[in-house]
Amino acid sequence: MNIFEELKARGLVFQTTDEEALVKALTEGQVSYYSGYDPTADSLHLGHLVPILVMRHLQLAGHKPYALVGGATGLIGDPSFKDAERSLQTKDTVDGWVSKIQGQLSRFLDFDKGDNKAEMVNNYDWFSGISFIDFLRDVGKYFTVNYMMSKESVKKRIETGISYTEFAYQIMQGYDFYELNDKHNVSLQIGGSDQWGNMTAGTELLRRKADKTGHVMTVPLITDSTGKKFGKSEGNAVWLDADKTSPYEMYQFWLNVMDDDAIRFLKIFTFLSLDEISEIEKEFEAARHERLAQKILAREVVSLVHGGDAYRQALHITEQLFAGNIQNLSAKELKQGLNNVPNYAVQAEDDRNLVEILVASGVVNSKRQAREDIQNGAIYINGERIQDLEYNLTDTDKIDNELTVIRRGKKKYFVLTY
Repeated sequence: MNIFEELKARGLVFQTTDEEALVKALTEGQVSYYSGYDPTADSLHLGHLVPILVMRHLQLAGHKPYALVGGATGLIGDPSFKDAERSLQTKDTVDGWVSKIQGQLSRFLDFDKGDNKAEMVNNYDWFSGISFIDFLRDVGKYFTVNYMMSKESVKKRIETGISYTEFAYQIMQGYDFYELNDKHNVSLQIGGSDQWGNMTAGTELLRRKADKTGHVMTVPLITDSTGKKFGKSEGNAVWLDADKTSPYEMYQFWLNVMDDDAIRFLKIFTFLSLDEISEIEKEFEAARHERLAQKILAREVVSLVHGGDAYRQALHITEQLFAGNIQNLSAKELKQGLNNVPNYAVQAEDDRNLVEILVASGVVNSKRQAREDIQNGAIYINGERIQDLEYNLTDTDKIDNELTVIRRGKKKYFVLTY
């Protein structure tokens, strides 16, 4: 199986400009390729991971990647499938985001050795030196307004309005391809399926300006088995930055993938061989309730994104919380595991009596309910059941002198901070 066939078998290919020619190029020699990432935030998220993984698959097969972070295009804004104009960011903000995203990309590709070592590029390096007049004369003349208006990303915005700034975005992305082809012989661009219009602007410019043929390959928009866009957790993106989405939260995200999606996602998001995944599938289908596929998926992706130590910590937090062993966890681990539970900052003047603190922190809404819960054995402090109505919280109840965990019933957690 050649690399293109493997990518297709994994569900990583959505559309190509010329599949036969691309397969020929990938099997006959080394191909230089790129994928671009605009700094629209200070971190990439799970939606960006698919083209990154395709880049890594191709590098492992001997081809040469160029990871482009759009310091120039990030100042403009891509209109693709956006309902309204993006808010323009300052150059300092964009530069900061560029650095963070470059750092994230560097974890997935080999930048150190071999004739196919990855290269990091920033399109601000070439756009900053081009005058507006030169750009119109040397690039703009190769694009007709009719051609630009035919792009879906533009069509969808005509009724609501699109600025010339965003209208011109596709030309900028097209010029990226031309520049990388001219300077580094890059002949393949990889991106999400929503980028087809911008990406083919690059092949059009290569054809018209340099009489060359470039290839485009898009990856599919990943959805779950219900058709919901994948990568969103309760309305929030799953970020690749550990400070925005902790390794534990990412682990839980993969652990909770639906059964019908688990094997498909193993093919897309991991580097396990297809044979290995086939064996996992047999075991998984024989006992779906054991969630083997989800556990392996969570292990592989968290280890890939954050490293083996972060995976092992996420697994440790999961196991200890499930068992209710709060005291086996550090305050740092508990902050990961209980990041989304209600929080109450204990004030110096607060009464530390358990009944009073349960009401003040919002664990219960009345002293009567607090007393009932305590007497019925429904209240736990750091995993220990407390049934004493006169119990007072002391420094010994603080984990690492930072927090106390209250559990009401089997699953309702609350965190007191000091």
